[in-house]
Amino acid sequence: MSIIQQYAIYYPYIAFGVICLLLLIQLYYIIFVYGKLSRHKVHSYQDQDQFDPISVIICAHNEQKNLKQFLASILDQDYPQFEVIVVNDYSTDETKWILKDFQEKYENLKIVDIKEHIRLKHGKKFAVTLGIKSAIYEKLVFTDADCHPNSNKWLKETAGALSQTNKEIVIGYSPYFKYKGLLNKLIRFETTHTAISYLSYALKKNAYMAVGRNMAYTKTLFFSKKGFASHMHIKSGDDDLFVNENATKKNVVISIHPDAIVYSEPKTTWKSYYKQKARHSGASVIYKKRHQRMLGMQLITSFLFYFAIILTTIIFPDYWYVPVAAYLIRLITQIFVFKSIYRKLEVFDLIWWLPLLDIIYYFYICINGLFNRKKKSISWK
Repeated sequence: MSIIQQYAIYYPYIAFGVICLLLLIQLYYIIFVYGKLSRHKVHSYQDQDQFDPISVIICAHNEQKNLKQFLASILDQDYPQFEVIVVNDYSTDETKWILKDFQEKYENLKIVDIKEHIRLKHGKKFAVTLGIKSAIYEKLVFTDADCHPNSNKWLKETAGALSQTNKEIVIGYSPYFKYKGLLNKLIRFETTHTAISYLSYALKKNAYMAVGRNMAYTKTLFFSKKGFASHMHIKSGDDDLFVNENATKKNVVISIHPDAIVYSEPKTTWKSYYKQKARHSGASVIYKKRHQRMLGMQLITSFLFYFAIILTTIIFPDYWYVPVAAYLIRLITQIFVFKSIYRKLEVFDLIWWLPLLDIIYYFYICINGLFNRKKKSISWK
């Protein structure tokens, strides 16, 4: 009898031990990390007597449709004193003329035009930097041309959060509009899952990223830390890499009140969504090492957990109840913790899709990251 045959009786127990270990790691993330956001009491920052003037910065490249649809919602914010700077990054559509029309109606709209330079191919970070240099106020709020605030109190919430003692960075939340189809559900689920992670870690005094669709920081912080100089070679990362580099235990605050939410247009094809996630993967390679390990552990153990329960069920069908029990424990714990978070983040409809979307998400993200993690040459947006 061979050694393999001699110890075959122990193989199911080894498989069950692996599943249990992966389950315990997953329960740690769900209960002790994401549970931080679940238990968090949402604060409103708009009930203040005085608000500092602020500069809102939007970078646009061929965004004529979105500017026409969404720019007014930024310019019409209920805020005492603010300017909106739109950096027109060499648009070849009608963006220039649309902005001119808006400027005739709104005195607080400032336009910064970037002309193409045949020998200089720049990315969004260059446009953001020009916008910051053009800003006349200390406090800077960032969003995109395809974004729509959930309320005309958005700036009060964001600026109010930034006015808290010793705070230099505001991490906001920006979900995507709800449309029909599996792709839209997956995009909204992935965006929510990402938000749950970075908001939870921010609450744990370990902020590692934000999204440029809804964030804020001070001009002093930007210039004192030399802007994007350390990662200018990565075309993406004007939001997450800046926060990853400059966030501390004390200088970050989150703003997720319903009035602080900013909605955005989602990708509508699998190809464009794949490219978007590839861009994000390219930036994550230069996160701080502890953040890479932290996020990598969560992602890899989730993928391996699903892979292990599927493989164990196939190889040891007589013990199907063990992997099924592990799966149900994780799922029930997820639902218990996530239901509060999904309400806060205004995506409660996705709770019913959790069993399907969770497994699709981890397999899709792992495969995407595997093929795109080392890519450096990535499009502007």
